[in-house]
Amino acid sequence: MTEDAPHLLTEETDGILVATLNRPDKLNAISREMMDLLSEAVLRLRERADLKVMLIRSAGRYFSSGADLRGGNRNIQSEANVAANSASKIRENHRLNLNTMQQLWDEMEHVEKPIVAAHHAICVGGGLEMSLSCDFRLAAKSAAYAFPEGLFGVLPASGGVSRLTRICGPHWARWLIMANKPASADMALTMGLVHQVYEDETFEAEVMDFCRHLAKQNGEQMGAAKVAIELCAELGRDSGRHVERMGNSALMLNPDYIKGMEAYLKGVGGKTK
Repeated sequence: MTEDAPHLLTEETDGILVATLNRPDKLNAISREMMDLLSEAVLRLRERADLKVMLIRSAGRYFSSGADLRGGNRNIQSEANVAANSASKIRENHRLNLNTMQQLWDEMEHVEKPIVAAHHAICVGGGLEMSLSCDFRLAAKSAAYAFPEGLFGVLPASGGVSRLTRICGPHWARWLIMANKPASADMALTMGLVHQVYEDETFEAEVMDFCRHLAKQNGEQMGAAKVAIELCAELGRDSGRHVERMGNSALMLNPDYIKGMEAYLKGVGGKTK
C-alpha cells in the first residue's frame, strides 16, 4: 500500500456502512486523516435513513496499534516543553485535542444506530478506546487487547478508563490498566469486553451475518434502546423503570409496533391450533 492511499476506506452493502482502517504498513495507527474520514463516515451513518448499521474493521496484522505517536500528536510531552505546561493545560489538551478522539468517540456512543467493531487481530490503546465506544465488539480467535499507556506512566485518557470500567467493571479495569496485562480474545469474552469470539476462518462471514441481522431490526426500537440502556447504566432502579416507560410511551404509538404485534399474535395463534 502506498502512502497516498486513503487511511480509511468505506463501502455500503445491505444497509451497512463498512469502514476499514487502511494503514496496514503502520499497524493501523490512528492518524488525523483517519480520524477525519471516520468522522465523515459517522456523520453519513447519522444522516442517512437507508444506512442502518456501521461496521468498523481493518486490514493487516493489527486491528489498530492506537494513536499515531509519530504523526504530530500534540499531546506528547518532551523534556524540553514539559516545564512550559501545567496540569490544567494538559487536561484541556486531553479534552480538545488528541486528534479529536474524545469528541468522535462520544458521537459514536450517542448516534442512535448500532456500530460494530470487528477485531481480527491485536487491538490496543486508542484503537481499543474507539472500540469501547461502539455498541458491539466481535473478536476473532487471533484478537488480543492491551493498554500500553502504562508503559509510559500515564492513563488511557480518551475514555479508556471510564468506558472500560463501565463495561467490564473495576475488577478487569485493574488488570488491563493497573497491572498493564494483556487479554486474549477468550479472556476478553470472559471479561465482557467482547460479545462473541469466532474462529479466524469464519470471522468475516460471521461478522457480516451479525451486521445484516442488526440491519433488519426496527430502527426506532434500536435507537430508543441505545439511549435507554446508557441512561439505565447511570440511574437507580426506580429511575431506570421511568426510562423504560418513557421509551415505550413513544414506541407503542409507532405504526410499526401495532403491525408487528398483530403479526406476532397471529403467528402465535396459528401455532397453537
